[in-house]
Amino acid sequence: MSKHVPRIYCGNALSVGVRQRLGEDVAHHLLNVLRLKPGAELVLFDGTGGEYLGVLLAAGKHWVEVDPCVHKDLNTESALRVLLAQAISRSDRMDYTIQKAVELGVQQIQPLATERSQGRLDASRQEKKHRHWQDVARAAAEQSGRACLPLVLPVQTLDAWLRNLPQEGQKLLLDPKASQNLKTIPAASGVCLLSGPEGGLSEAEIAEAMQTGFTAIRLGPRILRTETAAVACLSALQLLWGDLGG
Repeated sequence: MSKHVPRIYCGNALSVGVRQRLGEDVAHHLLNVLRLKPGAELVLFDGTGGEYLGVLLAAGKHWVEVDPCVHKDLNTESALRVLLAQAISRSDRMDYTIQKAVELGVQQIQPLATERSQGRLDASRQEKKHRHWQDVARAAAEQSGRACLPLVLPVQTLDAWLRNLPQEGQKLLLDPKASQNLKTIPAASGVCLLSGPEGGLSEAEIAEAMQTGFTAIRLGPRILRTETAAVACLSALQLLWGDLGG
């Protein structure tokens, strides 16, 4: 059995032979969690495509130095471009949705404050949560072999987001009362998927979204939890229009 080589995201642009010093969070993970020593092999990526076979050169208490030795082309990004607009849910549920959405190939995640969103956040907590959610996305990209790092956008209200929504791409809204499903709408290369919180979007929010060009779809005869609905729909989208199963 081949040994596991840790895969690490580097915030700065990588280049073969150009050493990089990484900060405290990465150092803690490599030195204290994985118990690696200088000389250990690593896979490094900077989120812009491709990855590097590298080595852990040196370590201090709060830093590590790595060397990207060999560049490898990597084709793990889906041709289906997906932005997931997810109403904020309770902490562990939101983390799960973000993690699985990254594994399923989304390019961007937009957290939304809606009428029924639980755990409403003031400005300071929004900033802290935003950093946390981007860390969840980074870890999921490391684990799943993504070549690019999906972006978690700052929290917006649903109203504000709808007012500034780009016009291109298929806009889909998850609604268990909808009459259409993924088999009844035309395929697209770009999708904006809107998924509600616990209790779903309100009737007024659904109407507002549909006025801005969203098509309401249902996933089946059963009502799914908020953390299940988006993941199930993303899986179906990648199977029908993307690269899942390819």
